[in-house]
Amino acid sequence: MKSIEFISNKYSNYPDQGSFTWQSPSNIALIKYWGKFGEQMPKNPSISFTLDKCRTITELKYKKKDTHSEDIHFKVFFDGEHRPDFEPKIDTFFNRIHQYLPFLKEYQFEIHTSNTFPHSSGIASSASGMSALALCLMSMERSMISEELSEQKFKQKASFLSRLGSGSACRSIEGDLIVWGEHKDIEGSSDLYGIKYPFKIHDVFRNFQDTILLVDKGEKQVSSTVGHGLMNDHPFAENRFIQANKNVTDIKKILETGDLTSFIDLVESEALTLHSMMLTSTPRFILMKPNTLEIIDRIWKFRRASSLPICFTLDAGANVHVLYPEKDKDDIQKFIGSELSSLCKNGEYIHDHSGLGAKQL
Repeated sequence: MKSIEFISNKYSNYPDQGSFTWQSPSNIALIKYWGKFGEQMPKNPSISFTLDKCRTITELKYKKKDTHSEDIHFKVFFDGEHRPDFEPKIDTFFNRIHQYLPFLKEYQFEIHTSNTFPHSSGIASSASGMSALALCLMSMERSMISEELSEQKFKQKASFLSRLGSGSACRSIEGDLIVWGEHKDIEGSSDLYGIKYPFKIHDVFRNFQDTILLVDKGEKQVSSTVGHGLMNDHPFAENRFIQANKNVTDIKKILETGDLTSFIDLVESEALTLHSMMLTSTPRFILMKPNTLEIIDRIWKFRRASSLPICFTLDAGANVHVLYPEKDKDDIQKFIGSELSSLCKNGEYIHDHSGLGAKQL
């Protein structure tokens, strides 16, 4: 499929005003994408769990302009407060997607958004935020066209648009396991949008638990755009892309058989590889904090002592995602509360689990 196929030109009506509201979750990648090319496309495929509780709720209000102009007019409100500092990123997004949604220049918009998790908590909100906004825009488009738009096409284009705002946002439309990036072993996979993982998944990976330990709640040390850009001349980039593609092949058997030992090994390797790429880039960045390392060490010691299938993964920051099956929730959450919570900023952590994706409100 090509990008040009997502361009819409046939609108049967232009409503004067209206609104749509969606809530969309964040996600956590098991196999990471790091490095991109072209129009927000990944250098390697990735696979993620869509989360359930960590969500962004966005209402898009629209009103037809009195006179046509080439500018896209909008304001962004977060928790009821006008936030001009949020608007440059949305402006970039709108300018990337207007060719696929030509009606954008006919309207002025208000974007009202909030998170179910603390803003600036270190949990990536770009995935949930951009996907929620893309879904609102797709609902608007669906109301304007005369032909039937299937759920599959609706979600596919929403994922495609989300990617142009934030790469990982294209993995937040559906649940619970999503693949983004073309891979020879996954039919239907694409660099343009995410798809539901198409193969058998063992019951142990259903409702998989993710406790997010908020080690650092400050501003990102390095933006995702800069971080991905560092892969362009990275001395180990090509080997990393080969590794990621192999891991996508390997995880298929792991997810089918419920092999938690291999799952742990692969997921932790992916997390540490992501950070090793930043440690060896030019310029170099250390994204972990001392408490990140202490948490990892305590998880390893607890796993050896208890034989429970607990592991960690990391985003491009200091926070730790603790992953474990639902059947071991009680014992592992007790360990988190007694041994890991003290290493979090203000003792804060969030219990979440894999979920079903976005929902219209």
